[in-house]
Amino acid sequence: MGKKLHEKIAQFQEASLIKEKGIYPYFRPIESAQDTEVIINNNRVLMFGSNSYLGLTNHPRIKEASKKAIDKYGTGCAGSRFLNGTLDIHVELEERLARFVGKEASVIFSTGFQVNLGVLSCITGRNDYLILDEYDHASIIDGSRLSFSRVIKYAHNDMDDLRSKLRNLPEDAVKLIAVDGIFSMEGDIVKLPEVAELANEFGANIMVDDAHSLGVIGDKGAGTASHFGMNDDVDLIMGTFSKSFASLGGFIAADKETIEYIKHKARSLIFSASMTPASVASVIAALDIIETEPHHIENLWKNTHYATRLLLEEGFDIGVTESPILPIYVRDNDKTFMATNILQRDGVFVNPVVSPAVPSDMSLLRFSLMATHTFSQIEEAIEKISKAFKQVGVTSIKEKI
Repeated sequence: MGKKLHEKIAQFQEASLIKEKGIYPYFRPIESAQDTEVIINNNRVLMFGSNSYLGLTNHPRIKEASKKAIDKYGTGCAGSRFLNGTLDIHVELEERLARFVGKEASVIFSTGFQVNLGVLSCITGRNDYLILDEYDHASIIDGSRLSFSRVIKYAHNDMDDLRSKLRNLPEDAVKLIAVDGIFSMEGDIVKLPEVAELANEFGANIMVDDAHSLGVIGDKGAGTASHFGMNDDVDLIMGTFSKSFASLGGFIAADKETIEYIKHKARSLIFSASMTPASVASVIAALDIIETEPHHIENLWKNTHYATRLLLEEGFDIGVTESPILPIYVRDNDKTFMATNILQRDGVFVNPVVSPAVPSDMSLLRFSLMATHTFSQIEEAIEKISKAFKQVGVTSIKEKI
C-alpha cells in the first residue's frame, strides 16, 4: 500500500478508541434467524433493533417460496436486468408492486440503496434541481451527489423553509422534491399534504422513499401516499424489500414513461446483477401475506402504541415519532454506546445512533417494534432500558407528569 494512502487510513481512530473503552456496538454476529429473540454468544437476546416490522423474516411460507425458486431458477441470474438477468418472476413482481402502490409501472433493483443511487443520479439533469429534507436517508444524499443537478436541502419537515427554497428557483426549471415517507431515525412522517401543496404551487415533482413506510402505513401497508390518500400527487414511489417484505432489494414505481426512462438510464440497474430468484420469490410471498392478512399490521400498531405509552410513562424522551421507530434520546455519544453495551449484556438488542449520523446532542437508541413482539417482551426491554440509563447517568429523561 502506498505510503500516503496508508497514512490517511491510519488516521482513522474512531472505531479503535470505542473498542478500547469496551463499548463498541457494531458488527455483532447473530447466530439465529432475525426474530423477536435472537442468539448472540449463545445467549438469548430480545431483538428491538430490527427493521422487520411485520416479523416475516422467519415466516414458513416465505422460506418455502425461496426454496422453490432456487429449485426452479438456481441461486442467481448471472447478469444484469438489462441483459440476461430478467426472469418472469421479476416481471411478475414489478406488476404486483405497481398495483400495490397505485402506479402504472415499476422496476426492481438489487438493493434499496441502488434504487436511490440510480434514480436520483439520472432523473434530473444539469440545469435541474433536487430538493431534499435534511434528514433524508444516506442513499438519497449519495444519489443526489451523483447527479449533475443542483442539490438544495431544507430544514427537517419545515414547510416554511421548503417554501423559501422553492421560491428562489427558476420557474421553468425541473424541480424534484425527494423525501422519506417515515424518517428512519426520528420515526416521524413527512408532511406530505403540505409538501404536495408547495410542489403544486411552484411546479415541482415529488419522490417519496417508502423504505420504512411499506407494510406500516397506508391501505394494506401501501405506504405514505396511500396513508394520506395522495397517490396522484406523488410522482415516484420508492420502496425496499429488506424491512416489512423480509428479503433484499428495492423498487421504484411511477408512470410507464418514467419507468421506461429509468430502465434505460439508471446505471445502478444497468450495470448491477439482478435480484436473486430466492429474493424475488420471498418478496412475492410476503406481498401475498401483507395483502391478505391484515392482522400483521394491526399487531404492529398495537405493539407500537403500547411501547410508546410505556416509554412516555417512564419519562423517556422519544421526540416526535409517529411510527414503530421509537428514538429514545440519550444526547451523549459515549453514554449511548455504554447503554447499548449494558443492554446487550442484559439481553436486549438496540441500535445506537450517534454523530455524525445525527448531531452529538441528538444521539439516541433506536428502539423498533415488530408485529410479532409480545407485550411481555416490550415490558422487559423497557424495564432494562430504564435500568441501563440510570447506570450510565442519562439526564435527558423527561420528568414524569
